[in-house]
Amino acid sequence: MARVVVVGGGFGGMASAARLAKLGHGVTLVERSASLGGALSSVEADGFTWDAGPTSTLLPAVLRDLFRKSGRPLERELELVALDVVRVHQFEDRSRVRLPGGTRGAQLAAIEELGPGLGQRWVDHVASYTEDWEVLRRHYLEVPWTPDALPRKVAARLDSRESLHTRLRRTFKDERLRHLAGHPFVAAGHDLRNVPAWAGLHAYLEQRFDAWTVPGGMARLGTVLGDRLATRKVEVLTSTTVHDLVVRGGRVVAVSTSEGTLDADVVVCAIDPRLLPALAPYVARTMPALPPVVSHVGVEGELPDLPPEIVLHGDPMLVVRTGGTAPAGCTAVTVHGRGRLAEDILRALARHGVDLRSQLVTRVDRSPRDLVEGWHGSPLGVLWQGRSTVRRRLGPRTPIEGVYAAGAHATPGAGLPFVGLSAALVAQEVGPAAR
Repeated sequence: MARVVVVGGGFGGMASAARLAKLGHGVTLVERSASLGGALSSVEADGFTWDAGPTSTLLPAVLRDLFRKSGRPLERELELVALDVVRVHQFEDRSRVRLPGGTRGAQLAAIEELGPGLGQRWVDHVASYTEDWEVLRRHYLEVPWTPDALPRKVAARLDSRESLHTRLRRTFKDERLRHLAGHPFVAAGHDLRNVPAWAGLHAYLEQRFDAWTVPGGMARLGTVLGDRLATRKVEVLTSTTVHDLVVRGGRVVAVSTSEGTLDADVVVCAIDPRLLPALAPYVARTMPALPPVVSHVGVEGELPDLPPEIVLHGDPMLVVRTGGTAPAGCTAVTVHGRGRLAEDILRALARHGVDLRSQLVTRVDRSPRDLVEGWHGSPLGVLWQGRSTVRRRLGPRTPIEGVYAAGAHATPGAGLPFVGLSAALVAQEVGPAAR
């Protein structure tokens, strides 16, 4: 049985700890904050509760696999519900599309309403990622890999010079479809000129597998996963800062923390590795993707007909999400802002015809700096800076023997599915405890 120390108590760290404990290892999870969850937590004020981070997820099979391989099936712990509409997009000309997930036909019909032939162009674009997904899933996302020994088909995609910006401009004359396909990356703080074209398979995942949420808020997933750690007898140390890894002869032997040194045979870094001096030199050429400006607001009375998520395209781009919990007669709303936001975010929202200011009961504002400081890093992972970015990050292995990487900074894309897959890769690499 290996002595495993997991650094970081966000989704990636909790998923790694649960899997490794189920494999028979003695696991200690160390989290700098007073509670677990990271961005997979909630914000509370004046009787309102909002999801701090994601409000939905793709690839529900990733969560089901995590719970099945760490104990009880997901369905016995938590309800996952498919969204009828992934999100609504409103463009600068005020045209709208309600983007459904899960079926090609539904998306074709919805986008065809923007103009004749546009629906077919969209579904053809999404279908173009079918082989990309199958190759990357089988040989890169679901199995451990090494940068210098990638299968030829995987290397061809990762080393392609084509950017998503270039592919979308070549594929779509209608700017609205370019906005539709590029939205997940713009929302995560990336410049499409620096995002590789293959990463656009996000649209394929939405169409093929739908988007899913948890009634009452995605933060419940973090709570249930924390309970799973207790069931698996993972030792959890909160309010404990990890200073660095202790390395001897090229191998990790311990973790230095604010509460003392923890001996370790295996360490899983589930935080930004730039925060650990022993790993920082290996990722010196990477940068984090910074969170947006966020305003959690509580409003009273009747609201405009707001879907669970609407994207208001423009500069700035605003994303409005409803959900969470609120007192009777009130609604919890979260607004994200990206781009040139030179005024109060609710004033900017009012310019799009959604004016919540007269109904405001409470609000909690967070700048990108506030969020990074509160979470001790960015949950959006590594900023795309061109095709080489995917090889500059760590995970699942690192150059230090016994040290592995999971979490948003160890994946080729932010979001719960990719983070969950990174934890599965670490568990495969470490393997079951010796008997």
